[in-house]
Amino acid sequence: MEMRRAPSYLLLLVVAAASRLVPAAAGDDGGWSKGTATFYGGGDASGTMGGACGYGNLYWSGYGTDTAALSSPLFDDGASCGQCFTVTCDAASSQWCLKGKSVTVTATNLCPPNYALSGDEGGWCNPPRRHLDMAQPAFLQIAQCKGGIVPVLYQRTPCMKQGGVRFTMAGSNYFVLVLITNVAGTGSVKAVWVKGSNTDRMPMSRNWGANWQSLAGLTGQALTFGVTNTDGKTVVVTDVVPAWWKFGQSFTSGVQFSS
Repeated sequence: MEMRRAPSYLLLLVVAAASRLVPAAAGDDGGWSKGTATFYGGGDASGTMGGACGYGNLYWSGYGTDTAALSSPLFDDGASCGQCFTVTCDAASSQWCLKGKSVTVTATNLCPPNYALSGDEGGWCNPPRRHLDMAQPAFLQIAQCKGGIVPVLYQRTPCMKQGGVRFTMAGSNYFVLVLITNVAGTGSVKAVWVKGSNTDRMPMSRNWGANWQSLAGLTGQALTFGVTNTDGKTVVVTDVVPAWWKFGQSFTSGVQFSS
């Protein structure tokens, strides 16, 4: 396990830069998987705000417009929140593809199944389909809108982020709910623990999406977090949340996962 420590904290909002990777040719054995893609949210991606990962306003939380809602086999009950995927349209299978183009998107939402429709006639997110419902600005980088649904090749790719892992505080005086964002590397979180200045270290559990909870009253305490990503690497952020924190505030430091 990789472990890092940072003694300082900062209160800030950062808009992270989107990453771009050029994929190998579709026929190469580069770990690519087949799937399909559609788009939603309009040209300004305003319809993609919020979502099942809990990131809220995707501009303010640093994820921008290169985002996607995943079908449930890819979403994995929220465990995929924050993961990055490089996606290219399969030009050999559709006339609507922009040949040779790719985009890297972040998983920020769930595309729920619609069992009233078959998987071949509108139920694009029905299991076991592996589908990405992309924000329109991202989709337009690989295909034409008139294609509606297009075949794609996709693969997981490291997430590139500016600044450190971010913690946004919510909950009540009796429990704490922490939204963890701006995670580099795998982009997704596997486990979290928290230690207050007056309490022992305690594990947190996933409440929903990227929100982690502790059933303990931690107000008035400085908080240290240990965050483990889905590669098993851990960063420890010491006293990243100061004792004067309030619900709704976000805190970060220079600690980040390597890509």
